[in-house]
Amino acid sequence: MTEGETDSQTRYRRYLEAEREAVGLYAAMADAETDPRRAEVFRELAESEQRHVAYWSGKLGLSPDESASSRVSFRVRVLGWLARILGTRLVLPLVLRIEGDDTVMYAGDPEAAQVMAEGLGHSQVLHDLREGRIPGGHASSTRWDRAVSGGAVRAAVLGVNDGLVSNFGLVWGVAGGTSDTQIVLLAGVAGLLAGAFSMAAGEYVSMRAHRDLSEYRLEIERREIEELPEEEKRELALIYRLKGMTNEEADALAERIMQDPKVALDTMAREELGIDPNQLGSPWGAAVSSFISFTMGAVVPVLPYALGATGSAFFLSGVLSAIALFTVGSALALMSRKWFLRGGLRMLTIGMATALVTFGIGSLIGIGLN
Repeated sequence: MTEGETDSQTRYRRYLEAEREAVGLYAAMADAETDPRRAEVFRELAESEQRHVAYWSGKLGLSPDESASSRVSFRVRVLGWLARILGTRLVLPLVLRIEGDDTVMYAGDPEAAQVMAEGLGHSQVLHDLREGRIPGGHASSTRWDRAVSGGAVRAAVLGVNDGLVSNFGLVWGVAGGTSDTQIVLLAGVAGLLAGAFSMAAGEYVSMRAHRDLSEYRLEIERREIEELPEEEKRELALIYRLKGMTNEEADALAERIMQDPKVALDTMAREELGIDPNQLGSPWGAAVSSFISFTMGAVVPVLPYALGATGSAFFLSGVLSAIALFTVGSALALMSRKWFLRGGLRMLTIGMATALVTFGIGSLIGIGLN
C-alpha cells in the first residue's frame, strides 16, 4: 500500500494490474495465433479485459492516459514467445490457470461480481479453444476430427517425424565418415533406441506432472464442494446463466447437481476448471505411444542397412527417408487443413537439408581420421 492509499484503493490497484496483464497476454496470444478465427477470439478477449481496466481505473479516478500501460510483464513475454514457438494450444493450459487465478481473486468482492462473471466466461472460451473448438461454432463431429483436434493423432505423427529426421541425419552423418555398413547400422540402432527412450521418458514426466496438477486441482475443488457448498452452488448457477439460462433455470439446475457430491465435482471440474476427470491421461500410455511413434520414424533410414543391402544401403536409406518425410509433411498439412503438397515438400526439404549437412560434417571428420 502506498502512503495515503485506502484499503479499497490498494485492492483496486491490484485488480487493475491483473487486468492490464490480461490485456497484454491475450494480445500476445492473438499475435502468435496463425488461425484468423482463433486470433479474433483472442482479440475479443483482450478488448473485454480492456473494459475491465477502464472499470478499475474509474474506481481509482485515473484518466484514460493514466490507466493505459505499455509495459509488458515478463510472464506475458515468456508466454507470448512460447505461443509463437509451440503454438497457442500448447500454452492455453497456462493461460487458463492465470485466468482462473484472476477470477478467484475477485471471489467475495461485490464490486467485482460482473468482472468475475465475465472471467468465468473467458475460462469457458479458453477451454473451447484448447479443445479445438471455435466458441460459437461447432465441435468436430467425427472420431477422427476429435482425435486430431485433441492432439492425439498430431502427437503421433510428430513423434514419427522426430524419429525420422533425427535418425536420418545420424545415419547419413556416420555414413559420410565411414563406408563400413556395420558401423552405420550400429550407430543407427543406437540412435533409434536412445531417442525413443529419451522421448518416452520426457513424455512420461510431462504427462505425470500434468496429471498430478489436475488431480491436485480436483482435490481442492472437492474440498470446496464439501466445505463451501453454497458458494460453489452460486458459482455453478452463474456459469449456467452465462450459457444463456434464466436465473430460475440456472438456480434449479445448480441446486439439483449439488445434491450429489460426485456429480457436482464432475460438473465443476468440466465447467470451472476445464478438466475432464475421466480423461486425465496415462503417463505410461503416453510414454509407450511416444516410444512407438519415434521408433516408427527412426527405423526408416536404418532399414536398408538392417536388411543387408550393403552396396545400395546408403541410396535406399535416402530414398525411403525422402518418401517418409514427404508423407509425414503432407499428413501434418492435411491435419492443419493446408495444401498437402506444400507441407510435404517443406518437410522433405528440411529433412534432406539436415541429412546433407550431417553427411558433409561426417565426411570431413572421416577424412581427418584417415
